[in-house]
Parts: sequence; C-alpha cells; structure tokens
Amino acid sequence: MHSISARILLAIFALVLPATTVAEPGWSFRCTDHPARPNAAFHVLTAASTYHPDAAVPFGFDLNTAPTAFAGNACTGNAPYFFSLAVPDGNYQVTLTLGGPTPSTTTVRAESRRLFADQIKTPANARSTQVFNVNVRTPTIHTAATPTPLPVKLKPREIGALDWDEKLTLEFTGDHPSFRSITIRPILDVPTVYLAGDSTVVDQDKEPWAAWGQMLPAFFGPGISIANEAESGETIHSFISERRLDKIESTLRPGDYLLIQFAHNDQKPGTGFVSIPDYKDHLRHYITMARAHRATPILVTSMHRRTFDANGKITQTLGEYPQAARDVAAEQKVPLIDLNALSKTLFEAMGDAGTLHAFVHYPANTFPDQPKELKDDTHFNSYGAYELARAVVQSIRDQQLPLARYLRPHIPAFDPTHPDSLDAWRLPPSPSVSTTTPYGR
Repeated sequence: MHSISARILLAIFALVLPATTVAEPGWSFRCTDHPARPNAAFHVLTAASTYHPDAAVPFGFDLNTAPTAFAGNACTGNAPYFFSLAVPDGNYQVTLTLGGPTPSTTTVRAESRRLFADQIKTPANARSTQVFNVNVRTPTIHTAATPTPLPVKLKPREIGALDWDEKLTLEFTGDHPSFRSITIRPILDVPTVYLAGDSTVVDQDKEPWAAWGQMLPAFFGPGISIANEAESGETIHSFISERRLDKIESTLRPGDYLLIQFAHNDQKPGTGFVSIPDYKDHLRHYITMARAHRATPILVTSMHRRTFDANGKITQTLGEYPQAARDVAAEQKVPLIDLNALSKTLFEAMGDAGTLHAFVHYPANTFPDQPKELKDDTHFNSYGAYELARAVVQSIRDQQLPLARYLRPHIPAFDPTHPDSLDAWRLPPSPSVSTTTPYGR
C-alpha cells in the first residue's frame, strides 16, 4: 500500500464509495432500527447484513456469525460475532462506538486475534469510543523492480487465514458485546511497526494458543500501526527465503520500525539449522535493510522455554543465540529489548507451577475434540502472551525508545517480579479452537 501514491489511493477508494463520502475516503456503518435515508453517508447494519465478497461494497457479518439483537440503534450479541469489509493492503483507522440498550463488556480483536480493545465496560444506553489502527495484508508483493508480482510462500495453515485475506475483519466477544457504529478509513500518515519472528510472536489464530505480537496493539494508540508479519516455524533464514522479509521491505517507509526476534527454530539440527555466525550475519542484513529505508530496527532476544532446574531457576535452552543478538545490537548500535532476561525474571516469579497457567498446559477434554493432554513448554496461552507483551512494552518505556511516544496513556507500570495475578486476569476467548501445536517448538 505504501508504494501507491496518496492521489492514486484516493482514486481507488472513490470508485467504491457512495458519492456522499468521496471527499473523505472511508466507510461508515450504523446499527439502526430505521431504514437509511437515500444517499446516506453510511451503510445500515441489520440481521441481513452478511458479508458477500462479490457485492458492490463487500461488507457485513462474517464467518457464519451475527449479533442476536438489533435494538436501540445497537448491534448486540450473546455470543462472539465477526464483521468484515473488503479492502486492499494497507493501514486502516477503525473508530468504534461501543454500547447498547443494556450493559455490555466488549473485547475487540482484528484479523487473526490481534487484541485492540480489552473488555470495555459500557453501562446501559451509554457510549464508548475506541480508535485504533489495523494493518491489512495479502500475500502479493508489489515492487517497482518486479514487473510480475511475487507471492509470499505461505504455509498450509496460512491459506485462507484472516491475516492474509483481502478484507479487514473485526471480532467482538465478551458479555453481550455491543456496538453502535463502525467507521473505517485508509491512512497513510502513521508509522508502522513490523514484527519479524516465529510462533512466539505470530498472530496465533486459534485458542488456546497466543503470542506476544498479537497482544501488542492493545498498548498502542491510533498514532501508529502494528503489522505482525511473524509466522510459526520460521528461522531468521527461512523468513527471507519465503519472501516474508521482501513483503515487509515492499511497504517499509521512513519512520517505520522493524522488531526482529528469532532463535527457537534456528538452533534445531537439520536442514533449517542456522549457525551463530550466520545468525549474526542475517541480523546485520535485516538491520541494513531497515536502515536503507530509513526505518528503525530493534532486536528482541527470544524468551525462555518453560524449563526449571531443581532450585526453581529457569535454564537456558536457547544456547548462544540470545547473546548473539545482544552482541549484534551493541555492534550495530541498535536498540535491544532483552526479552530473554525479562522472561527469566517473569517465569521464576510465576514459579514452576504458576507457569503452567501461562503456557499451553491443559488436561484432556478441556476443549472440543481434545482427548489428550496439551503439554507445551514453548507456546503460550493468552495470559502468558499478554504478560510477555507487557514486558516488551515496559522495556520500550524504560529505555525511552522513540516508540514509547505512541503508547496509550495511563498504562500501568509492569514489574516482571510481580506478574498480574491469574485470578484477577480475564480475557474472553475467541470462538476458534485448535488442539494442533503450531509449527516450531
């Protein structure tokens, strides 16, 4: 999207918008009890508003879900529901007016479970406005130097995923999740934070899996957009060979950021193994590419696995890779978020038993079609991913990195020696569930 000029972008959106809205490209949707006025500058949402990709303006409730009530000029559900709008690659500002005729608590995720609005409580007949930016992408890579666009080499699990389709999808969950209106408009004037990494960073699209990258948007305001390009099973080398770094480079602009976290898969013996010297060279390559586009690279050391010794201390299973990242960060004079060190403190504070509730450890039959116990010491559930995201955010703030200016105000300080109490922590689950372990361990 960034490779398209603003003038061309405006022309594209003018073709698909009602004449009354051409002056400011975007789409507005309202839940209403009354038919819309002719030529109204918004679309009406009713029980019949179902997403159809071949519609003139493809929008509506999606994935075989819909609100259960359309009263009081609000859409309200007694179960999770999804709303989608077809859009091309790019960043979009979403403005939601939450609330309805009854009290509601609404959590909003976008695309493959990226968290944006966390349990917003709205009293009966009240309103709450939430504004955030969503990055949308397709596998196609457009560059001036490539006459024929090339695609990202997607894995089977990515085919048809919400992170890679040609629409922006919002997920509403919670206690009677309600909204009154949605406005979506393309934006070109905010920096983008790109995340390059593996399954511990990616937007995990199904419960009970989660990663810190998909929690990060909840902490940032509408002055910036988060583009999580991470994928399960990736090494720092395969991320290049599958053209994932090319995808980032094709839209990277001056003022953007690139966060880089690998190691879990690089260390594994076999055809995907990346030696420490090669790992360092690849880190330098990522840094050089980002700087060539006048973007800011930031290295992130990989968090620990759940491995404790007899004294309750975390053991290092990632070999020399975290130190390699520290060495390159110092050598290249780039910021470093030492999540390896922070996670050691965090996991030891939780303890061996406590971390069972942060990783994917569940008895058999906790989820549908799950006859066997889930026991994964690498991947996190939403609670563990959220705590790691808080550690990343606190490091950004403690180091006074330029990214800190985009954080939402009033975010509580986070001390990894005192993680959030599991008893006091809640996040409504998404409806999609899988008991299949993500690529990479």
